[in-house]
Amino acid sequence: MNKAITDGIVFMPPAFSGGLAVWSKGDGTPGSDTYAGDPGAAYVPADADFAGCLELLKGTSTQKLRYMGETPILPGCYLRISARVKAMSGNLPNVRIAGWAGGAGDVHVAGLTEVGPSVTLTQYGEVVEISAIVGSGDRQGVDMVWGNAPLYGHFGLDLTGANGGVVRIDDITIEDVTEVFLRTMLPWVDVRDYGAKGDGSSNDLAAFQAADATANGRLVMVSEGSYFLGGSLTMESRVQFEGTVSMATASILSLTRNFDLPSYIDAFGDEELAFKKAFQSLLNDSQHESLDMGGRRITVTGPIDMAAAVANKSTFSTRRHIANGQFDVADSSNWDDVVSTSQASYSPSNALKLTGVVNVANVRVGSLVTGNGVGREVYVRDRNIGAQEITLSAPLYDAAGTQTYTFTRFQYLLDFSGFDDFDKFSMSDIEFRLNGRCSGILLAPSGLIFHLRDCVMNKPKDRGLTSHGEGCQGMLIDRCQFLSDEGGVLSPNRVSVALNANANDVKLRDNRIVQFRHFAVLAGTGTIITGNHWFQGDDANNAVRLAGLVLTHPNTRATINGNYVDNCFIEWANEHDASPAFNSEFSFSGLSITDNIFLCSDVAPWFTFIVVKPHGTGHFLNGLAVTGNIFRTIHGLIDRVESVDTSFADLDYDRCRNVTFSDNMFNNVSVGASNPLILRHDEATEAATWDVECAPNLPFGGWAQTVESLVANGKITRANNTAHWGMPYVKVKEGAAKTQVTLNWEEPVKGTATVIVRMDDTV
Repeated sequence: MNKAITDGIVFMPPAFSGGLAVWSKGDGTPGSDTYAGDPGAAYVPADADFAGCLELLKGTSTQKLRYMGETPILPGCYLRISARVKAMSGNLPNVRIAGWAGGAGDVHVAGLTEVGPSVTLTQYGEVVEISAIVGSGDRQGVDMVWGNAPLYGHFGLDLTGANGGVVRIDDITIEDVTEVFLRTMLPWVDVRDYGAKGDGSSNDLAAFQAADATANGRLVMVSEGSYFLGGSLTMESRVQFEGTVSMATASILSLTRNFDLPSYIDAFGDEELAFKKAFQSLLNDSQHESLDMGGRRITVTGPIDMAAAVANKSTFSTRRHIANGQFDVADSSNWDDVVSTSQASYSPSNALKLTGVVNVANVRVGSLVTGNGVGREVYVRDRNIGAQEITLSAPLYDAAGTQTYTFTRFQYLLDFSGFDDFDKFSMSDIEFRLNGRCSGILLAPSGLIFHLRDCVMNKPKDRGLTSHGEGCQGMLIDRCQFLSDEGGVLSPNRVSVALNANANDVKLRDNRIVQFRHFAVLAGTGTIITGNHWFQGDDANNAVRLAGLVLTHPNTRATINGNYVDNCFIEWANEHDASPAFNSEFSFSGLSITDNIFLCSDVAPWFTFIVVKPHGTGHFLNGLAVTGNIFRTIHGLIDRVESVDTSFADLDYDRCRNVTFSDNMFNNVSVGASNPLILRHDEATEAATWDVECAPNLPFGGWAQTVESLVANGKITRANNTAHWGMPYVKVKEGAAKTQVTLNWEEPVKGTATVIVRMDDTV
């Protein structure tokens, strides 16, 4: 950065040998007196020390010597004016560099320092060099700080002190010394200036640390090269990478001032590695709580083991967040499912264990377990190779004894299963482009409040989000899209599942889920499901549809409110129960289905929107509200909206309690269910017993168990048309199917009565 070199500017004044007419006795301004013809000044062509030089007799208190040419003063440019002098005879004067600041219109800029440090000559014949630096900025080492008002200067020197001395002055030099100030003028420091080699093998850690310590708010530049860092590094300054760094897996790079994924990509030159190292720093540096992916799309060629990226931690419970980017899964054999089969034994008394597992070392943690009597979304939570045991995520409903199981380990883009416990982690505004090659996210086996919001899970091969333990406790899924890779596959043939959960207090809110086998399989309780739209239709006519939402805990304590349930149904089961027959628990209870839109098209007439599926005998409804919903079919009719799947067992209808099925709307539904059910019964011929049939309108094929009220509509009459004033007594659960009530009068009568009947017991 030298203007004489880069811009061709001439700063150097002419030598004294060219004549003294351009050397002023005053300030150097036009018209000032010069030393040409001055009897006190002479050019000496040959001097032992200087060759050609100017000899002056000091005759005034401040004898000035100024070059009359205009030396330009440029912002950011620093000039050093220097001269060598020696005393020849007479009094010994003081010597200093001096100048005159000229501004616009050739007006003197007042108020500036226009002299440099003064030096006293102490002996004759001794060569003394004097110098001063002039420039626009107030920097250390600048003697004359002129700012931006001066446009040029007239430079030379002053002789002060006693008069009568004779001095000789070598040619005055003016040179651009801006490079002296580059370290503080430029907004960056380069690690190479602090000893970094950048050869890929030398340990450059100390050089990075030194550059960071010196930067003092400036940018640290990592110029081209490959820099090996032999340990962890925290950079307190902003860093710009033109070169790349490498470090051991356990070493941490923390970029505290530009902690974002693009910076880590620049640092490591590899997108996958950069994400791992950024995540490692996210969990190890308290100075940042979120990682911004900077809108970057990173291509991933294999599962990212999130725990392996942070090998120094097995648990983490401080809030951390990743946002604003895209993962794009590339084709690779790394995504292939790992499938193994093994013989194992199961006992309902040890509900979460498989024992005597043959070749247990071949079974990977996080594998889906399938076999006889195994419910949906049961996974391997842990394994004990020495004991030949496997810990399951949920019990098996009918697998007592020994059999061969299949264990399928899906490959996940982000795999958190290596952590023991992982809490308070969230991700937002991220698209997972899985491209039908892999699954999305596998949670840790234990953890609280995993939060996914405003994300897109695009075309997972097998699963969108999986919990193989209880890392889903309190999980929040908000405003996300789950888009299946099986859009062209008929609903019964699909295999992918958007998400599952085993723990309690899950919230699924305002999501859109398209054409999976299941939207969610939820084994926990305390679930809130609201504002979602899940769609599982296909192009078949008279089509078979599968469950969109599966609740596997009978006492589910869940609310399903304000959703759009599209071409699928809600299934309520107890398949994750090692003893699925009723045994003094709450049975099917604690479920509220309110204000939802249910829609289906081109389905078989026996399709229903709400299915209860007990996996053992003796169960009953003991707390269910289905209110304010809209049920509609297009391109055909369905028989009803609710049913019991009796593949394993039917309900005990005699024990149903606290069931409300009311205020719903039915479009193209043959039978609208209601509880309580209001019936108008007409008896045209006198009879002492009126049989009131309540089927098929009681929900779930329930029995006529309770009569809430009975009102005569008009006159009840005898055969002679006289009024009968008495009231009948009622009997419930009448008829072969127990779906009738009888009104028993004291004599044969006819007329019309309104009866309110319930399929549950109010006591």
